[in-house]
Amino acid sequence: MHGEGFFFQAFVYLVAAVVSVPIAKRLGLGSVLGYLIAGFIIGPYGLKLIGQEGQDVMHFAEFGVVMMLFLIGLELQPSLLWRMRKPILGLGGLQVLLTTTVITIMGKALGLTLQTSLAVGMTLSLSSTAIVLQTLNEKGLMKTDAGQSSFSVLLFQDIAVIPMLAVMPLLAVSSLETSATAHHGTGWVEGMPGWGQALVVTAVIAAIIIAGLFLVRPFFRIIAKTGLRELFTAAALLLIIGIALLMSKVGLSPALGTFLAGVVLANSEYRHELEGDIEPFKGLLLGLFFIAVGASIDFSLISSKPGLIGMLVLGLICAKLAILLILGKIFKMGNDQNILFAFSLAQGGEFAFVLFSFAVQNNVIEEKIANPLIGAVAITMALTPLMLLLNEKLLQPRFGTKEKENGKADTIDEENPVIVAGFGNFGSIVGRLLRANGVGITVLDLDSDKVELLRKLGLKVFYGDASRHDLLHSAGADKAKLIILAINHHDKVLEIIKMIKKHFPHLHIFARASGRTQAYELMDAGVHHAYRETLDTSLSAGIDVLRTLGFRSHQAHRATKTFRYHDEESINELRHHRHDSKTYLSLARQHIEDLEQLLLSELGDAEEHHDAGWDTTFMQDKFGELKEKKDNP
Repeated sequence: MHGEGFFFQAFVYLVAAVVSVPIAKRLGLGSVLGYLIAGFIIGPYGLKLIGQEGQDVMHFAEFGVVMMLFLIGLELQPSLLWRMRKPILGLGGLQVLLTTTVITIMGKALGLTLQTSLAVGMTLSLSSTAIVLQTLNEKGLMKTDAGQSSFSVLLFQDIAVIPMLAVMPLLAVSSLETSATAHHGTGWVEGMPGWGQALVVTAVIAAIIIAGLFLVRPFFRIIAKTGLRELFTAAALLLIIGIALLMSKVGLSPALGTFLAGVVLANSEYRHELEGDIEPFKGLLLGLFFIAVGASIDFSLISSKPGLIGMLVLGLICAKLAILLILGKIFKMGNDQNILFAFSLAQGGEFAFVLFSFAVQNNVIEEKIANPLIGAVAITMALTPLMLLLNEKLLQPRFGTKEKENGKADTIDEENPVIVAGFGNFGSIVGRLLRANGVGITVLDLDSDKVELLRKLGLKVFYGDASRHDLLHSAGADKAKLIILAINHHDKVLEIIKMIKKHFPHLHIFARASGRTQAYELMDAGVHHAYRETLDTSLSAGIDVLRTLGFRSHQAHRATKTFRYHDEESINELRHHRHDSKTYLSLARQHIEDLEQLLLSELGDAEEHHDAGWDTTFMQDKFGELKEKKDNP
């Protein structure tokens, strides 16, 4: 790396990102364009702080795309994929087919062979999953019709890379191996006949699915039992890197392999934990990928052939825009959504770098043809944030709102109104009661054995540490209404409350306490819904004991309600004095005496309590007064 060393290069990349991205976002350009600009500035055609090693960085940074597709797979349960089959297969399939056909015809018209034209058409039909999803997420457009349609098309494109890679060798225009091919004979399928390659590829994909269904869960259960978060993170990275290497060995896209693994694990109890562990690596590597794309644009080629490159860029964008607009009309999108959909996908994709390289190695495309196309793809990727900005500032104001106006349900059903942290004796009863009444819940628990047992009982429980901000975010805390903290470890509960108050202040917190002391601390932390786990059970037992001793049912119930009201009232008052033992004991003794006198006086007045145990209006008023005191201490 020019002798400066690894740390200097790392410093250059980090400075470029830290400086350029905030400026770009401040100017309304988005982080992706900021990364691309940073890559151009530090690249060989800017300040020359990085040189040819930028290509090596590109290969490393592409791992960010691999991680992104793994996380996308985790979001897509097989049942959800089935429900999305129409936009994925219909819209996505038509986009790839029409774009490939149009570009193939254009290639033939320009004098290319049919094989080369078809290879170019397939490659340029793909769009940039990384740039599009990142930009749409930043702008909050993923839930729009255009966002969901773009996602469906990108998903089909990513899946389509597999058959494209399989078809490329069959399009070879020469039986002679190039030197590039000779140096890439490290794959397991190298030199195999076509049927042998197909067999190996099928076996590898089947192995990933089977391992995901039957081996990965026990593996992560063993890792989770250690209680070491860093070991779980290492195991998650091991899974992704291992699958990426395996797919590379059989000549397939590593990103598609990890996507498949993500889909298989979408129903796993470890899903949210995996998301939380991988997300930081994905974000960092994607940023590095965008910087590498900006640095890799060959400006010497562009300056030497500006007319050719300009024609390729304009032709690709215009062709894809026209096709996407037509498809949007066919699938009945509104004008504003159709334009957003078309502008989002009217670029080349990161898989073009892989496919063009693979095509050159297999003598499908000549290097002198591939290099300008790679440069054009990089430019279209760099232009995407600008195109979306142009659409947002100039076109969208003329065609209505950018958001869906109707209340159509989101296609990804991971946003539940309630999150339950801890699914033991306390949490499971509350959670089951909510589910039985049609309330959607997302359940998290850190005991891997309990999670496995509960899932065998048919309860959907996820393994994960609810004290982690990233994990709660992936579990939908930003959209949920309330969270129930039913965890046994009180210190952990306080830690979670502090984090929720900071990052998710809108959440109503319902917390479990084992006794008065813990209830005091929860209330001091700002929790108004603190529940002592044994209180209701003890009062229920007291009712049965009184009835067994000959008390009438209404007497037992009324006495219990009165006791509960005054006990809750005493907690709200005594918590302010618990650090002054003398005052606390004096007030506590007074509360006990007052309560006993009140209950005895009610018991002695026969007319006062005649069937009054069933008249709940009085007690409702009392509890309303208590709640007001809690809310305004």
